[in-house]
Amino acid sequence: MTKTILNRCEAHGLRVTGQRRTIAQVLDESADHPDVETIHARASAIDSNISVATVYRTVKLFEESGLLERREFGDGRARYEDAEREHHDHLIDVQTGEVIEFVDPEIEALQEKIAQRLGYDLKGHRLELFGTRRK
Repeated sequence: MTKTILNRCEAHGLRVTGQRRTIAQVLDESADHPDVETIHARASAIDSNISVATVYRTVKLFEESGLLERREFGDGRARYEDAEREHHDHLIDVQTGEVIEFVDPEIEALQEKIAQRLGYDLKGHRLELFGTRRK
């Protein structure tokens, strides 16, 4: 079982304030890829004293500590997801902004094959596909 962001904060020796605890909870419960404004809206529904500046600082701290990964999906907003989520790639609908997570064994194998052919051991990758739904 993957540890929660809160557990990993404590393991990294980060000071866990009540507001950071709430922000970590919001992130742990997010099945999507929220931006700071969305995280703030969700967190302030739990604790109305959380400012957007606090969310920005906390997200930056979590990202710098390796707890969160920043994603850019072409809409000008930085979005975030748990750095320890299972590996997956993204398909972004450029009309609606919907982000679809997927894993494809053929793509994974092809990437390994390409890295080997070029003389590398693959340590990771990030694949983001952008498209529109067929009519």
